[in-house]
Amino acid sequence: MNVLNLRGITASYGPSQALFGVDLALQQGEVLALMGRNGMGKSSTNKVICRMLRHSGGTLEFNGKDIARLPSYRAARAGIGLVPEGRRCFGPLTVHENLIAAARKGPWDVAAVTDLFPRLGERQSQLAASLSGGEQQMLAIGRALMTNPTLLLLDEATEGLAPVVRQEIWAAVAKLKAETGMSLIVVDKSLRELGGVADSAVILERGTTVWSGPMTDLSAQIADQYLGV
Repeated sequence: MNVLNLRGITASYGPSQALFGVDLALQQGEVLALMGRNGMGKSSTNKVICRMLRHSGGTLEFNGKDIARLPSYRAARAGIGLVPEGRRCFGPLTVHENLIAAARKGPWDVAAVTDLFPRLGERQSQLAASLSGGEQQMLAIGRALMTNPTLLLLDEATEGLAPVVRQEIWAAVAKLKAETGMSLIVVDKSLRELGGVADSAVILERGTTVWSGPMTDLSAQIADQYLGV
């Protein structure tokens, strides 16, 4: 049984339709790369999965259950974690306070998160607003892990970061894949790094799934057609 199934998902922001038919399937422990040019519906798809955007058509199942009627907080409690684009840390709170703000019981606690990201352990009493962009991104990932999800969505988790920090983030994603049974959906533009961690890929074009399959089947021709500038 798949952890997540989306079939024919459509969704709109008021009168403006954003998704016109998204199909996606994710297996337990799998890392899926969700790709497409800017504005093609990747973040909107993540919002539908997290129930932050209601879909108007299609089927959405998580762990075999239809979650169309769940509010976002119940989707989080069911095991869906989100690392949002732009990080969105709570600036006036300390690193420690950010981590425990939405914590739930499970293997991911402060000790586990600071083991994954030692910098956070060194800065637990520091305000989130005073952290560098890379440290805030680590904090956003740690905060999501503290909810102990079974499915983690990372939306542009390395965008705008220095190369050395990007590598730390990718190393953390690889560790999550290798050492946990967590399923991940990763939105990113770097084919090289995605190729090192992703098992499968889905490409969106104008709010529609136009290609899906094993990451190893994503040819340069397909990438150029749907992802090239």
